[in-house]
Amino acid sequence: MSDVSATTERVSLEALAHLGEGHIAYVKQVRSEDVPDLFPQAPKIAPGLKLFALHAADGTPIMLTDSREAAVANAWSNELQAVSVH
Repeated sequence: MSDVSATTERVSLEALAHLGEGHIAYVKQVRSEDVPDLFPQAPKIAPGLKLFALHAADGTPIMLTDSREAAVANAWSNELQAVSVH
């Protein structure tokens, strides 16, 4: 059995952090209870709601909406490829 790790290139944490920057954004379903941590500037939202957050590739929150379609449309309007995160 060969050692696969010996032939695999390693990616630095810094390079990994910048992967997809300016090109990819991700859409993630969030609970309204999690909004204050993700978007501290957001107004108070009733608990129990399912919302969608659009994040830059580096994890920076971009927008919050009540529909996945709106989050994807915002990504496209900013020339970002939207991917879903579960």
